[in-house]
Amino acid sequence: MSEFRAEKRVVVSPDARTLAEGVAKRFFQRISSRANEGKTTHVLLTGGTAGTSVLQAAGESSARHDVDWSKVHFWWGDERFVAADDPARNEVAARHAFLSHINVPEQNIHPISSADTGRSHDEAATDYAAELAEYGVAGQAWPRFTIAFLGVGPDGHIASLFPDRSEIGDTDHSVLAVRDSPVPPSDRITLTRPVINSSRRVWLVLPGTDKASALGLALAGASYHSVPAAGAKGRKQTVFFVDEAAAKNVPEELIDPEF
Repeated sequence: MSEFRAEKRVVVSPDARTLAEGVAKRFFQRISSRANEGKTTHVLLTGGTAGTSVLQAAGESSARHDVDWSKVHFWWGDERFVAADDPARNEVAARHAFLSHINVPEQNIHPISSADTGRSHDEAATDYAAELAEYGVAGQAWPRFTIAFLGVGPDGHIASLFPDRSEIGDTDHSVLAVRDSPVPPSDRITLTRPVINSSRRVWLVLPGTDKASALGLALAGASYHSVPAAGAKGRKQTVFFVDEAAAKNVPEELIDPEF
């Protein structure tokens, strides 16, 4: 298997709960091994029901006590540009489900600015791009993410990169302000596809029958402009973690029973 743009894998769990627990287990295995080697790990978090369910499972796992969290930094692939305490914010969900349950230094948590900080929508996007650049490596203006978590909408969107919009094709910026989102809330901030795809591992989490169509299109090689999930590709590994409901139309030969 090539180190660059490795083939996509599909891992199927019986149901959404088992799916979340399985992804959380693999997450701990990966970051624990890196921390034990003294390596710093950057993780890109996602929101939504699927992403939060994984964090919930991680926050309930006893394995969370076995990680040196001082070696781990958390970032977000996108955020809803609303007030800091708005439950719609991905940060709020992540802190409640997971971050408040681990001993991670606050300076290792890198939230996107909220709408009530006094910074404008565009300024907040610029601020996050600058913060990412502070941790940039190897000629790129952002960290080397070990794992990027992505949820996938029924329309195939990832982060706040929606089908047939300019943001999905942007290669000139690391962070964009998104306006008039087709999914509320309308104002958002998102990382761009080059940043997401620079991650070593991209893990997409798709439970439910409403994700089956997007999964099928992504695996069939649809245009990423029309199905953004089709364009999500880790440098070393790309895995679609799905439940049986989402996988009902996935050909058997694409399912990886060993991973």
